[in-house]
Amino acid sequence: MSVRANQLAALADAVAAVLPLSSPADATLHEFFRRHRQLGQRDRAFIAEGVFATLRRRRSLAAQAGSTEPRRLALAACIRELGISLRELEPALSREEQVWAREFKARRPALTPAEAADLPDWLWDALGVALPHERDALSRAWLAAAPLDLRVNTLKTTREEARAALAADGIECTPTPFSPLGLRATGRPALQHHPLYASGAIEVQDEGSQLLCFLVAPRRGEMVVDFCAGAGGKTLLLGAMMHSEGRLYAFDVSARRLARLKPRLARSGLSNVNPVLIESEGAARVKRLAGKIDRVLVDAPCSGFGTLRRNPDLKWRHTARAIDELAAKQKRLLAAAAALCKPGGRLVYATCSVLPAENEAIVDDFLAAHPAFAPRDAAAELARAGIAIDCGQYLRLLPHRHGCDGFFAAVLERRS
Repeated sequence: MSVRANQLAALADAVAAVLPLSSPADATLHEFFRRHRQLGQRDRAFIAEGVFATLRRRRSLAAQAGSTEPRRLALAACIRELGISLRELEPALSREEQVWAREFKARRPALTPAEAADLPDWLWDALGVALPHERDALSRAWLAAAPLDLRVNTLKTTREEARAALAADGIECTPTPFSPLGLRATGRPALQHHPLYASGAIEVQDEGSQLLCFLVAPRRGEMVVDFCAGAGGKTLLLGAMMHSEGRLYAFDVSARRLARLKPRLARSGLSNVNPVLIESEGAARVKRLAGKIDRVLVDAPCSGFGTLRRNPDLKWRHTARAIDELAAKQKRLLAAAAALCKPGGRLVYATCSVLPAENEAIVDDFLAAHPAFAPRDAAAELARAGIAIDCGQYLRLLPHRHGCDGFFAAVLERRS
């Protein structure tokens, strides 16, 4: 593709807007596009691809470019990551930049392992402790974009029907390897105006996120709580698994996130979901459900490192100290959610992190302080749904091994 001067300038401006990393990259980019309404669809696609390529490979690009200046990084990403030739770029470059681009392409700097993996040193070291035999494979997997996973709404369609309808419109999908409700799209098709999406028959949801709900395994007529519901992707699946019967509470402390659930809920056809805005995990609306709930899902706020393929900015925004702060919050949330479980009730603790400090360590501390709860075997629970993953007691999903985002989950049960 030939790159125009105004396209490269817009990409450089977008990189400059995102790189302070004071806000999530997707939110910053959305605001950038809102302020530059003159940009066409192709320009926006080019800019988004360039920004996320820069974020994925920021450290090695900066080392090869010898600069962290946004335009230099944007130009480096175009050459090395987007595969745009110098001939296609040269009309958009000054003479000085043309010389620099040729020098950049020939440069092969010596990189440390962390630089080559495009990770901060502290995270590279932490992975060496947590996953010493898989660190290289995991870090390579994080450098690729995530696939687009869909989940069918069983109240409205089947996976086979949805796949056929999408194929008829030129959208090719394959069944996800583990979730019986998932489809993995080929490429990045635009779905927001597709009839299946508009009617609530399909939702965008990573396969790993779907699998968490099979660990909760809610039944018709039960009382269920999604303790950190967010925009409600898992809430909607839990409601469908309950056949829209019983009562499903979607708790969250963010009105903005719950507002994103509202249109999705309207499309879904569910009538058993109750979105509830709470001030904190200790809110009165939470406490009055103590000891009454059959199933509780705590998909706790976390580093999100399991999602680095789609959110590469997280590796640059978080620090080791931030993980300690998150762990303290995770412990509080799990303890508060546990109080809702009735005897014999199920509590599922989950994160989209790969770090033991946010996962096994939180569960171990909880079990030591709450002898009324006992762990259940996650592999056995999934097998009951016909899902074969040899994960053992805890579910650990990794993108290089399972193809989905990285997730952790523990199934805990309150003794009768």
